Amino acid sequence: MSGSQNEKLKYELKKLIIETCRKTVTPESVSDDEPILGSDSVLGLDSLDVLELSVVFKSRYGVRIADSKEALRVMKSINTLADIIQPE
Repeated sequence: MSGSQNEKLKYELKKLIIETCRKTVTPESVSDDEPILGSDSVLGLDSLDVLELSVVFKSRYGVRIADSKEALRVMKSINTLADIIQPE
């Protein structure tokens, strides 16, 4: 995948997460490689957010997240999420 396409996907993911989980941050404030789960992250996603996002990712991108263990791996950062949605 080209760099610009990858950056476009990452920005789209940030916007989608912020809108879906009703967060009050901007996409620009979320780093591609920082954790997106937990109270220490800018997004501060919790288990309910993960469940909601799993449904959205399956519907929008066809990506099925099987369980909470896989969700922790897939949603580690914007980078890991983008790699799962659109592998190179």
